[in-house]
Amino acid sequence: MAAPPPLTLKRSYRSVSSLQQFYSGGPFAVSSDGASLACACGEEIKIVNTSDASVLASLDGDSESVTAFAFSPDGCFLFSAGHSRLVRVWDLSSRKCVRSWKGHDGPVMSMACHSSGGLLATGGADRKVCVWDVDGGFCTHFFKGHQGIVTCIKFHSDPNQLLLFSGSDDASVRVWNLESKKCVAVLEKHFSPVTSLALSEDGQILLSAGRDKVVNKWDLHNYSFNMTIPTYEMVETVCIIRPGNCLSALLEPSGRRKPSSSAPVYFLTVGERGIVRIWSSEGAVCLYEQQSSDVTLVSNEDDMRRGFLSAVVLPSDLGLLCVTADQQFLFYCPMKSAEGMFQLNLYKRLVGYNEEILDMKFLGDDEQYVAVATNLEQVRVYDVASMSCAYVLVGHTDIVVCIDTCISTYGRTMLVTGSKDNSVRLWDVESRHCIGIGRGHMGAVGAVAFSKKSKNFLVSGSSDRTIKVWSFEGVSEDGDQEIALKAKAVVAAHDKDINSLAVSPNDSLVCSGSEDHTACIWRLPDLVSVTVLKGHKRGIWSVEFSPVDQCVMTSSGDRTIKIWAVSDGSCLKTFEGHTSSVLRASFLSRGTQFVSCGGDGLIKLWTIKTSECIATYDQHEGKIWALAVGKKTEMLVTGGTDALINFWHDSTAADKQEAFLREEEAILRAQELENAVTDADYTRAIQLAFELRRPHKLFNLFSHLCRRRDVEDPIEKALGGLGKEEIHVLLEYVREWNTKPKLCHVAQAVLFRMFRIFPPTDIVEVKGVSELLEGLIPYSQRHFSRIDRFVRSIFLLDYVLARMSVVDPEETILPRNGERPLASENGVADEQDASQSNIQVDDISCKDDTGKSSTCTEMDGMISLKKRKSSKSKKGSAKKINPEEKILPSNGEQHPLASENGVADEQDASQSNIQVDGKDDTGKSLTCDEMDGMTSLKKRKSSKSKKGSAKKVKLTKHKNNSTISVEA
Repeated sequence: MAAPPPLTLKRSYRSVSSLQQFYSGGPFAVSSDGASLACACGEEIKIVNTSDASVLASLDGDSESVTAFAFSPDGCFLFSAGHSRLVRVWDLSSRKCVRSWKGHDGPVMSMACHSSGGLLATGGADRKVCVWDVDGGFCTHFFKGHQGIVTCIKFHSDPNQLLLFSGSDDASVRVWNLESKKCVAVLEKHFSPVTSLALSEDGQILLSAGRDKVVNKWDLHNYSFNMTIPTYEMVETVCIIRPGNCLSALLEPSGRRKPSSSAPVYFLTVGERGIVRIWSSEGAVCLYEQQSSDVTLVSNEDDMRRGFLSAVVLPSDLGLLCVTADQQFLFYCPMKSAEGMFQLNLYKRLVGYNEEILDMKFLGDDEQYVAVATNLEQVRVYDVASMSCAYVLVGHTDIVVCIDTCISTYGRTMLVTGSKDNSVRLWDVESRHCIGIGRGHMGAVGAVAFSKKSKNFLVSGSSDRTIKVWSFEGVSEDGDQEIALKAKAVVAAHDKDINSLAVSPNDSLVCSGSEDHTACIWRLPDLVSVTVLKGHKRGIWSVEFSPVDQCVMTSSGDRTIKIWAVSDGSCLKTFEGHTSSVLRASFLSRGTQFVSCGGDGLIKLWTIKTSECIATYDQHEGKIWALAVGKKTEMLVTGGTDALINFWHDSTAADKQEAFLREEEAILRAQELENAVTDADYTRAIQLAFELRRPHKLFNLFSHLCRRRDVEDPIEKALGGLGKEEIHVLLEYVREWNTKPKLCHVAQAVLFRMFRIFPPTDIVEVKGVSELLEGLIPYSQRHFSRIDRFVRSIFLLDYVLARMSVVDPEETILPRNGERPLASENGVADEQDASQSNIQVDDISCKDDTGKSSTCTEMDGMISLKKRKSSKSKKGSAKKINPEEKILPSNGEQHPLASENGVADEQDASQSNIQVDGKDDTGKSLTCDEMDGMTSLKKRKSSKSKKGSAKKVKLTKHKNNSTISVEA
């Protein structure tokens, strides 16, 4: 025996396909090529692919149900109308409503499009017929005459003949001439509502069908009545079989015709009997009739829910489409039988509405089919590949609640079902017949399970709180007769309804879960109690034995999953994570993992060893009642109250490969980004940072470029090529940067460039821009307010410095004629120059502040006085000095002009050049006048060495830009 493959834990599942509801009854339309269907599904319009029942598009219709459909001849547009009386034109390429209008006083009940595509005819419950211009949306014709609801409407098949036919529930057919805008004929031979109209290919014969169980033939040359063809059933649809169609190719003429006689017209009818019949107008004979109906007829009180509602002859070799009352689309193709007889073969069945999914199981070794139990009496078996319903198992008289499958010892696939009709049925899948039935339960059968090893018995649990073991050893798998199953053992197992059953892999035990909060393990075949599993606080919905260990798993309404030891009934592990009842749980990966689903619509994948939920999936909108796991492929299928069936495939290997490729691509792009930064190709670097979604790197690039002053701004060049999606991403980054004071200057710089590059019309079109701007505006206002407060605080600093005489706003020396005052490098006179400029050293004008001429001695006194004031304002400890006095320091005392730290500043150093002891540098004694002249000369030299010329400096402060400037 080959060794099993190495175990690989599953990390992720992916929903690869789904079967969703697309038709809830009512109107439908088929495209001209037969590839798609337009169906009414509640308040929505579903465009469905006929090959695999996949929904191509969902169009949001009115708030009320849709009542009529029509495709344009080219299949590009779809026309719809509903109870809101609004006619809509849908562009199928963009899936948007391009035009709409109102015209009827009641719901539109029928609709037809002209072969040119330019005209649309509508018939309503207001007894009116209107013709509309499709492009303009205005009414071109308005006809009144019917005494009842207009039930069907049809244009003439020849585009050159502008005739319109309408049938009503007043049992009449009216012919309208679009040129004369008048009713040219009233055809009255029916005695009940007219349901369908059909025109021959040459346009000379009109067929009308009604619920009076007849089809009438009319000659359109003179609008005369030809014949009545009795059908003996209420006819819902009559269709002309045109020459060249696959149906007409297999039809043989019913007899020899005279050479002068015209060719017969072949047509088919469908109605309440649920069978297709093909007729010939020559002799009014039925050429073909189905022997049995493919409609799942049910013997209930509602007889109107039986049979076909409509039929459409599909183009080319696609055959015939029939629609049933239980929302099924049946596709037939004609073929010759072995005896050479014509017959219709059902090759596809699309189910538009499944209602609630209660249980599901895979069928066969290849798991190509899945059996589905819904809120119906039948079991529908779907082909996984085509999503079509392969066949239906009919036999129960009430809703099927539970199902289970197995492969018998003879290699045949078997299916067991439990129903609310208190019975258990055993089915042979290959023959599609019920081969055994077990009766004896007094309540609905809520759980069934096959044996796993011997495969010769099954177990059932019921709401009557009992468990029964049924043997089917004597059942013939080849027979078509139902054989009564015999109960081998019965036990009253629980105090409340039994919800789930599971048989151990060796057929020695069976576990039952009940609404009484307990699970019980019983020994087979005599159903002796082994142990009771107590611990759940709510009812138990699912039980399952481990395929490798002696333990059992239970899921409960208390939102927990527990694993129990079979030997002593102790709880080994408890898993919590669901927010609602856990309805199903099944083992995976040879018992090392399991998957669960619940009333919260979530599917969770768990690893038992680590007690960790490694993945959660949300693809359902309601409770998930059904969960099936493929034994070979471990493919999952789930279904619930939303009538949606999802198929899940293990994508662990595929996701790992994709992650590796993404990581490799990211590394290459990151290296390309670094190369662009190194090469100073900032435009390319910004684009790569956008593509890699690296906001930190992007911020560093913007911050670096904002400090540069290039002629060509690389930020604007990079931002100019952004699309709407990239603009949205950039605004998200800027919004985050703008919330932090340290990063806001870069955010504002990027915003400034964005608003300068892109016009407001382009920015408004960005998706979600309003929310982004709402996050940007408050922080931007906060940043500007903070800057404004900072600027105002500078005024206070200037005022304090001026009051401290650090910045002296007083006027100083006037410049010489023709000279330009010199400022410091930053445009502000420094404090030392301002203090020195107060000394009047101009030889041309020696005047005091009042304009009076002063002598040299008086001017020297003024100089000394101002120096003493300046020194006193800065140091506060300088003494008053009279230029005529000569004060010498005491022995050991510091020089009176030195600073506190023993070093004279620049100004004191210039003053210290004046020898207060009356001697020059050589030690020679000087007179007072000589010393005064030397003082003035040294002052002029000091001023020239710093400024180059005497200046008059005025320090002023501009409040607008909050800077200190120099005025001459």
